[in-house]
Amino acid sequence: MFARFASIEGRRLFLQDTLLILIMATLAACGLIYQYLLSHYAGRVLGIMEHAIYTMIGVMIVSMGLGAFIARGFKCAVSAFAWLEVSIALLGSCGILIVGGAFAFAFLFPEIISRTFFASESLPVVNVSYLIAIAEVTPYLIGGLIAVMIGMEIPFIARIREELYGRHLGHNVGTIYGADYIGAGVGAAIFILYMLRLEPSEAAVYTASVNLCTGVIFLVWYFKEIKLGKLLLLVHGAVLAVLLVVSLYGTGWSHALESMLYEDAVILSEDTPYQHITVTKRRVSPHTPPVYTLFLNGRTQFSSEDEHIYHEFLVHPGVLASARHDDVLIIGGGDGLALRNLLEWEPRRVTLMDLDEGVVRLFRDPFNKGGGAVNQPLLALNKNSLRDPRLNLVFADAYNGVDEFIAKKHRFDTIIVDLPDPSHPDLNKLYSVSFYKKMRHILAGDGAIVVQSTSPYHAKRAFVTVGLTMREAGFKNVERYHHNVPSFGEWGWTIATPIGQGPLARIKSRSKSLPAESWATHELIEAAFVFARDYFAIEDTLEPNRLGNHLMYFLHQEAWLDDEGR
Repeated sequence: MFARFASIEGRRLFLQDTLLILIMATLAACGLIYQYLLSHYAGRVLGIMEHAIYTMIGVMIVSMGLGAFIARGFKCAVSAFAWLEVSIALLGSCGILIVGGAFAFAFLFPEIISRTFFASESLPVVNVSYLIAIAEVTPYLIGGLIAVMIGMEIPFIARIREELYGRHLGHNVGTIYGADYIGAGVGAAIFILYMLRLEPSEAAVYTASVNLCTGVIFLVWYFKEIKLGKLLLLVHGAVLAVLLVVSLYGTGWSHALESMLYEDAVILSEDTPYQHITVTKRRVSPHTPPVYTLFLNGRTQFSSEDEHIYHEFLVHPGVLASARHDDVLIIGGGDGLALRNLLEWEPRRVTLMDLDEGVVRLFRDPFNKGGGAVNQPLLALNKNSLRDPRLNLVFADAYNGVDEFIAKKHRFDTIIVDLPDPSHPDLNKLYSVSFYKKMRHILAGDGAIVVQSTSPYHAKRAFVTVGLTMREAGFKNVERYHHNVPSFGEWGWTIATPIGQGPLARIKSRSKSLPAESWATHELIEAAFVFARDYFAIEDTLEPNRLGNHLMYFLHQEAWLDDEGR
């Protein structure tokens, strides 16, 4: 009889302990998803994705450590854990909306004050910079607070397990951390494979729902040992009601708050596995077409009123400097705008390589909502270039994607590199000696390559380094040119030829005519190669960008953070 009782008790202990380990793994998955969600959203609203992600991860790791220390101050681990989980679910579900609301309020406060007290949009001198500063740290405050609570979970579970067995467990820490690490890995996979495609507020609700359900299971199992258990049941019901409201209206609220972050009306907001896409619309006057602006992760990519300047200076000089333009490679340029200008030259074949299929779909396929294609203006802007039968689309990371051409000894007449600025460490490799050596292998000897090279005014050292790096990669003739693009300011490009004459000499000596619809002229293009005296004197103080030194990333970050006064 005693053995049977012991066996039943042993099974009960095993079942209860297994439940605790599963709870720990589930909560670890939720915790990592909260971390990724807040990092991703913070990058969107701050416009500095890589800085926000790394800062958020650091803040949350430190905060979790603080939470582990704070947990020692609670006497009843069972009650504290039950209240902890419902608190995480509440803050986790609303955190995205709180961050969006903080930014919206900071941006709208001056207008609210002016209209309320001065009946005018012209606001007297009022210092509201502290509101912006508060808004900018709000994502980290929310993330830090959630992380403090997440950090308390492991100590509480460890204490509950020891109370369950009535003795010190030698394997306690290892078991709990094992469940925590495995759960976090599962959470990372769920976020990458599934939740990146969801709206942030929607993903937050799903995660908080799992958090809440886990908390309810724990509450029911340990109900007799939890102080104020009945009140806690009511709190769970209230939080469930909050989750239902956020699930129904959160996406709409999030879109409304996002619209307040932009000067113009947001007409499209989409997430891809790689970035967040926002398109805005501004009506200047009844007599002019609306202005459409594309933002990726909060950064301006182009404005429809002046993108033609950027793209003509990107495309035309490279084609003019090439002996032929029958077979052309575009790296990046998923919006199809560089392709649009290139097709004016009547190439026989164009290969466009871009990492993000989501961007290409946005500029190729109608997005039908409310009875019409919301992206129809974008399709008109690129003249449906992405549906041209001469186009070969390749979706790949350019650094490794071009290896296929090298293996096949394929040589292009012209290469146009239209990549984002090196604002993320992952992009640094696409501005490296190694990458430009690959470009050298797939460019015809009488061809030319053009590289988008950031601003020669705002990021001079980064701009000059692109040319140094291409020269180190084996391009014999490397030259730079620049022009003003109103949406960006002064902008620059680097152009190179592998042998023979330099790009400008080729442009001057050849009789190619620019397309009939071209805004640019030969004289304007040739003048763009002129820089101020001693502009390139800093070359002696710089070095080429290599895979290991992340130089372009650091130079770009340094320049733009200085420019923004950060």
